Amino acid sequence: MSAKKYIIVTGGVLSGIGKGVTSAAIGRLLKEFGLEVNSLKIDPYLNVDAGNMNPNQHGEIFVTEDGYEADLDLGHYERFLGIDMKRFNNMTAGQVYKSVIEKEREGKYLGATVQMVPHVTGRIKERIEEIDSEILLVEVGGTVGDIEGEIFLEAVRELSFEKGRENFLFIHVTFVPYLNVTNEFKTKPTQQSIQLLRRIGIQPDMILVRTEKEIDLPSLEKIALFGGVPLEFVINLPDLNNVYEVPEELNKKNLPFLISNKLGLPTNKSCRENIKLKSPKTFKNLRIALISKYTGTDDAHKSIMESIFLSGVNRPDIINADELEEMEEENLKIFLKKYSGIIIPGGFGKRAIEGKIKAIKYAREHKVPILGISLGMQLMVIEFARNVKGLVGANSTEFDENTPYPVVDLIEKIYNLSNKDNEYEYNKMRLGAHKIDILPNTKLYNIYPENTIFERHRHKHVVNYEKFPEIFEKSTNNFDKITIAAMSDFVEAIELKNHPFFIGVQYHPEFKSKVGKPHPLFPAFIEAVENYSKDN
Repeated sequence: MSAKKYIIVTGGVLSGIGKGVTSAAIGRLLKEFGLEVNSLKIDPYLNVDAGNMNPNQHGEIFVTEDGYEADLDLGHYERFLGIDMKRFNNMTAGQVYKSVIEKEREGKYLGATVQMVPHVTGRIKERIEEIDSEILLVEVGGTVGDIEGEIFLEAVRELSFEKGRENFLFIHVTFVPYLNVTNEFKTKPTQQSIQLLRRIGIQPDMILVRTEKEIDLPSLEKIALFGGVPLEFVINLPDLNNVYEVPEELNKKNLPFLISNKLGLPTNKSCRENIKLKSPKTFKNLRIALISKYTGTDDAHKSIMESIFLSGVNRPDIINADELEEMEEENLKIFLKKYSGIIIPGGFGKRAIEGKIKAIKYAREHKVPILGISLGMQLMVIEFARNVKGLVGANSTEFDENTPYPVVDLIEKIYNLSNKDNEYEYNKMRLGAHKIDILPNTKLYNIYPENTIFERHRHKHVVNYEKFPEIFEKSTNNFDKITIAAMSDFVEAIELKNHPFFIGVQYHPEFKSKVGKPHPLFPAFIEAVENYSKDN
């Protein structure tokens, strides 16, 4: 294959219909042919990255190996493609405009009047071209017609003209609603969405029709006619039981063959007939509570939910930590008794912290398997310090700057790094993959296939273990202390010896789960949950 090939995925009618999953599934299908596939997610918002976004509004913030805070769609790409995304796999309008303005201030435009075309579009095209791959999947976020997305569509139109239209495939993902009142699918919104795309100068090559159920042939014929697309290139993707069925569904509808023919890619019929994702087909019905204050959308903890699902268990119930905070102890016990496992995820801010600590206390005392992630691990330490060691008022300085027992504190304050040439500047987030040593004689040591690992982080605070030796001990059999199970420069994992599964990790294991290969912590947690469920 000589020239680089581009697959551009746009969206119509409304957002949230699965462009990211569709793009990732297409990439996975092409990868099954042995082709080199990479992706670029374009986000038209003005944020430079997703780091300051509220998970209740925009879903989880996904952290890459190189420490970039991204939109959750990069998680879909990682899980489906089985490759680690990097910061260059995401482009935002904020990044583009920032780059153009900085270049203008430095005089690099040689006095030219800086304009949307050609300067902004030029920078967008440069970013697209920076990713070297046989096939590049470019997902343009938002929907056609959004004012902030028009410049990106213009840039990909220009690029297709410059690089040769024969090297481009435009796929328009659109939603067709079904009206129960009239018992019919309504294609008019899709027709208008395609018209908007054409006005920009882009004629879609393929229309992927999202519906709640299988659409009728006359409706597909109407979309093909008004969209100017051959009927075989109008593909229906109805709602499925789970997103990991999407590649197989698209394969059944001949999508890889259609793409291969259009772009001149090598095809293999036997390969095409045997594409199977190694994802679970049956799911254990174990009740797991994910205690969170981010309850506005399930996407707030997308990678944790998918890690559990990829381990062969139905997704956890998201429990409002604010409500737990208001419960009396007896009512809380009654409420949590129906769950065989508890997860305390990461997060920031003081709200609902005490509700999570109540849940941790319940899990510790009743031997319920519990997994704490990032903030979750820190709260497990706080709960132990207060309720086992009697350190009344123990806390993190994130929530109480005047706590008498700062068992969790800012990295800079603990290690007195303010006057040193060190990456841990005051109040700076620790991001990306860092080397960790798993300590022997721990449960964690038996979970991991290797003893030195690299895990992704997103936090400012760490456990202040050196200041509180009465709480912590490395690789200990002492039931009266927290066992430190993993170390880097800081405490990376803790556990309790007298508990079937009381493990907290400072890092985010969920970001490394892939289809067919969930992070090892989750299957280990599920095994403990299953054993607890049998015994109770």
